[in-house]
Amino acid sequence: MTGAPSAAQPGAFGELPGVPEKDFDPPLPDLPPLPKDPRWKVEHLGFMTAVSFALLLCAASVGFLVSGPTAAFAAAAGVMIVLVSHTLTTLVVAWADTARPALVMPLGMLTYVVKYSLLGIILAVGVSSDWSGKKALGLGVVAGVVVWTAVQAWWVTRRTLRK
Repeated sequence: MTGAPSAAQPGAFGELPGVPEKDFDPPLPDLPPLPKDPRWKVEHLGFMTAVSFALLLCAASVGFLVSGPTAAFAAAAGVMIVLVSHTLTTLVVAWADTARPALVMPLGMLTYVVKYSLLGIILAVGVSSDWSGKKALGLGVVAGVVVWTAVQAWWVTRRTLRK
């Protein structure tokens, strides 16, 4: 056999026969230090939950006054859907950032895809049904998103100005 050595032959690819292989151990990049107290990533959740429950009570009250108990339940359910989905996203992203910052983007995107797929399915089923609370459910979701986004923007602005 003549020609270039194969991978199974000793001395293939520049290896010397009888010399042990060195483990490939490249240096790791310098990563920024983790914050001393990672709770700042979720410190807004208590306040956001309180605001969401206040909105839930308001939405249920308005739904009841306008269209009765079915609309009250549906409006409250819409706000609760937003509360659960935003809280879940915050917890997943905060955990990923604390455990391994490289996981923030993939886990954050996975969380968004899952929650918006579920929200789309819930709303599609609700719209295609004859359920009398479907309009209140949609309005509860919209109110929850608007209030959660506005309050979180206020919270971030307040926190940034405090520094």
